[in-house]
Amino acid sequence: MHGKIPMKRLIALIFSAFFVLSAAAQEAPDVLIKRVSEEVLSIVRTDKELQNGNTKRAVELVEQKVLPHFNFTRMTRLAMGKEWNKATPDQQQRLTQEFKTLLVRTYSNALTGYKNQTLRYKSFKMDGADKEVVVQTEVVRPGAPALPIDYSLEKQDNGWKVYDVVVDGISLVVSYRDQFGQEVRANGVDGLIKSIAAKNKSLENGKADKK
Repeated sequence: MHGKIPMKRLIALIFSAFFVLSAAAQEAPDVLIKRVSEEVLSIVRTDKELQNGNTKRAVELVEQKVLPHFNFTRMTRLAMGKEWNKATPDQQQRLTQEFKTLLVRTYSNALTGYKNQTLRYKSFKMDGADKEVVVQTEVVRPGAPALPIDYSLEKQDNGWKVYDVVVDGISLVVSYRDQFGQEVRANGVDGLIKSIAAKNKSLENGKADKK
């Protein structure tokens, strides 16, 4: 009969096992991007509702497959630039939520147009100590030049998170900076929140038309 494991030793073993399992569960950033991208494209190619332009279904797909892997707080802070510090913590939270909704709606509307595209992944190398990396990909389009899409990711305790996407040399978050800055200077942070919310409402109405 085996002797009992001392409580302190048992607790140490449990935490060690948890740490190993957590570390193993964290995919390398290039593996993460490839897996999520291929999963999404596979669904887009086979889902009849998406093929028919149903953006409600596209939103559900983005929220389920894509959204968990993005750091929207950092994305919003980068998009706001120096104007971020003018917002109160409550305004920052509302801005992050509205900006997240805007990106989800915009991406979802575009997603229904992906049918014949394929993805190509460029070679990727990283040091084990890297906390931020860039994963480079290309969208191969029939009859058109390949479209480069680079993902900037940061390492967090629960895995790698995307904080910017650069499409054909244009940063997603930086592209909003001038627009957001002008709105804040003209109408304040609350004005910007209302402006993004109105845009989201417009996209929502457009989605409803395609149900």
